[in-house]
Amino acid sequence: MLRKLKQRAQHLKTETFVLYLAARDPRTPWYAKLLVASIVAYAFSPIDLIPDFVPVVGYLDDLILVPLGIALAIKLVPNSVLDDCRKQAEKTINNPKPKSWVAGIIIMLIWLFLATFCIMWGYNTLRNK
Repeated sequence: MLRKLKQRAQHLKTETFVLYLAARDPRTPWYAKLLVASIVAYAFSPIDLIPDFVPVVGYLDDLILVPLGIALAIKLVPNSVLDDCRKQAEKTINNPKPKSWVAGIIIMLIWLFLATFCIMWGYNTLRNK
């Protein structure tokens, strides 16, 4: 059973990389690119929507949300693009994964903006009581 779970996790990891490649393909529709980019950025991001240290609920996004997002994204990307990206992923799967400093900075800025907004909202709420 553990071996099967490891295989499933490896498959999801590979499909995430395939979607990363599909998001960069010009044949992928813009709405699929937007969804794929969001899912891949979230899957590769070290920051989770629900922190993992929260008991049980902390792993829900990793176990449910990411695989569901990947499944939806695969349905939105044309099959010909997915086939080409899977072939390309097979060639590069053993190489180090691409790193994007721009994507990392954008993700950090989004989280910083959301944290600032929440702090200001909480401060204003407490101040007005």
